[in-house]
Amino acid sequence: MRRTIIIGDIHGCFDELLELLDEVDIRPDDLLVSVGDLIDRGPAPGDVVRLFRERPNSVVVMGNHERKHVRGIFSYAQEITRLQLGDRYAEMVDWMRTLPYYFENEHVRVVHAAMLSGIPLSDQREEILCGTTRGERELTTLFPDSYWHDHYTDAKPVVFGHHVTGLEPMIRDGRIFGLDTGACHGWNLTALCLPGFTVHSVKAHADHWSTTKRQWQLPVLKTKPWHDSTWLELAQAIERFSSASDAATHRWLEELQQWATDLQSAFPSLVATAHRVANELTIDEVRRHPATKVLFQARNGRLDQAGLVRQCPTPRRTIDLAAALGLALGELPD
Repeated sequence: MRRTIIIGDIHGCFDELLELLDEVDIRPDDLLVSVGDLIDRGPAPGDVVRLFRERPNSVVVMGNHERKHVRGIFSYAQEITRLQLGDRYAEMVDWMRTLPYYFENEHVRVVHAAMLSGIPLSDQREEILCGTTRGERELTTLFPDSYWHDHYTDAKPVVFGHHVTGLEPMIRDGRIFGLDTGACHGWNLTALCLPGFTVHSVKAHADHWSTTKRQWQLPVLKTKPWHDSTWLELAQAIERFSSASDAATHRWLEELQQWATDLQSAFPSLVATAHRVANELTIDEVRRHPATKVLFQARNGRLDQAGLVRQCPTPRRTIDLAAALGLALGELPD
């Protein structure tokens, strides 16, 4: 008999996924369904995605983490996944755009986060189905003192993930099945097999999210748009990340701080150079110069350091002005 095997939130835990599929003794004609959140937090999101894409008879429901990538909403977990996937990232996001927000057959409904009773799945709000911040707020408004599944009265069972239920799945009334058992946090990865509604779990090998956060902190920091941050934003970011325990990350942040300090220390030299260049050029030459605004201010006696700082609120603006004036400033640390 063909089975439907529904897997809880995997979050890049590929080894655990393989073990769970062995545990349920999956067969080629079985339908494999993911509740979503294949990616983010774990060590191997690309391998997880590839398995579902390449295996026939597989369905992935849109999770809030897939939707973040599709919508270009990046927090730390998404920044890490983008680096983990490398050149494959854009193509995988295109695939994520095709994911449905729900799955339903004669036995069960599958959503990532939630649904409302009495409303066909096709008429449910996507934000509620996949668990976006807006969807969570809407559910809180509807059910301020309880959970959505406390009010689920439809006869057909519903299976979901999104909220970690603990080491064990949440099973209520034989109709409500919460399968996120925290695999990426070192707990369990869980499957529900239909039509028998049997539960299978494997233990996670480690607290993958804690490890992944540490391992990828420096690569993620190096991708941030430091050149286009304001001086205040740059200082605040350095302060925020300065407690990093990793020695390499701490050293790189010190180099970043020195780079910013050196750039800001160059303002007196930039003012002096602008005055010198303005005096050496004719009016027509100043008009054609890439630093024409600054040079005219210098020529008219209206350029001082405070004014130049206002015109160069970011490292990039400072470096570009220096280059226009024939000065070379330091490069961002590798």
